[in-house]
This record gives sequence, C-alpha cells and structure tokens, in this order.
Amino acid sequence: MTVRVLLVDDQALVRAGFRMILGAEDDLSVVGEAEDGDDAVRLARSLRPDVVLMDIQMPRLDGVEATRRIVAEPGTDTRVVILTTFERDDYIFEALRVGASGFLLKNAPPEELLHAVRMVADGNALLSPSVTRRVIEQYATTTPVSKHVTDSLACLTDREREVLCSLASGKSNAEVATTLYVSEGTIKTHVSHILTKLALRDRMQAVVFAYESGLVTPRG
Repeated sequence: MTVRVLLVDDQALVRAGFRMILGAEDDLSVVGEAEDGDDAVRLARSLRPDVVLMDIQMPRLDGVEATRRIVAEPGTDTRVVILTTFERDDYIFEALRVGASGFLLKNAPPEELLHAVRMVADGNALLSPSVTRRVIEQYATTTPVSKHVTDSLACLTDREREVLCSLASGKSNAEVATTLYVSEGTIKTHVSHILTKLALRDRMQAVVFAYESGLVTPRG
C-alpha cells in the first residue's frame, strides 16, 4: 500500500526538499502541496491523504488551527505530523492536543522523516523524539483537571490504566506486552478500548490525556 502525503509549508524550497526525499521511496507518494493553512484544509478535504506534514507558522491560517480542522473532518483517517525549524513548545503542545500525531524538527535526518511518515500512517503516535514527551510533561499539567476528564478516567479498568501509563512512557505495544506479561494482541485490544472509552483519536492524544488527568506525573 502506498502512503499518500500532503506537504504543507509556506517555503517552496522546503516543500521541494521533502518531495524529493519522499518521492524516492516506492511506498510513499506526495499527492499535493499547500503553502498555508487554508489551502492545507481544502486539499486535505479533497485529497484525503494518509499523512499531512504540517508547518506551524504560516500566513492566513497557522498549522495548529489547520490541524484542528483537518482531524475534525467527519470520517477522516488523515494524520498530521508537525514540522518546525524551532522548538516553540507552546505551539507544539497545542498542536498535539488538538490532534497531531507527532512532531519533528525540519532539520531531522531524511531517515527520521521517512520513519515518521510510515509510523504515523500505520496508526502509531510519533513519541520517539524526547522533546515530544518533554513538551507534554511541561504543558499538560498546567491546566486544572476538569470533571469531564476525571469522569472519563473513572471509566477505565485498572488494567487499562496500567496500559495507558505505559503508553505515556513511550513504550510500544510489544514493550507494554512484555512488561505486563500478556500478548501483544491483548495490548492492542486494551489500547482500542482506551481510545473508544475516552473518545480519543490516537495514542498521542491518549498520552496527553494521561498527563492532563494526573494519572501520570512529570518526571523530576
């Protein structure tokens, strides 16, 4: 299966570089380009890409709001990876909070970019960069826990809470399975139940929820 990618960046040279890297891979295809958030939302709606590589700061509509609109589209399976040349933690956290599946610096090596696209297209959250967890730890605990979050947390079983804690540490399904002495298939089922019960889009939002709810606390 070919992963269909939409490139979103206000710099044509950046888009050309990404297109060249992605276009050299047999399993990846760039289906469109957008230079601002408005175009990104329009093209994501019409092209239905598997993955959007999204710049944060752009004219007319920034990447955070564009991400919010894209993932809120009814029936969409499109996933967003945030790309930036600088570490604006507040922007990054808000993008993750509204539905982005990961974050990557633009100057990351090509192999990291390719890995990110494939990983996110496969339904995983991009938790490998340590900065992602640092951002979540820093910002997710600054907002008071709402009654809705508390009630949602109460819907989880003890085992589901264990699994959610493990996800928040960045562990893969296989690693969680090893830790809890169960099969990887069992962990996949638990993750599916967690996302359904909490009405969350993917693992990244589950990690944010784990910190926002107080189930997981930042490391000292």
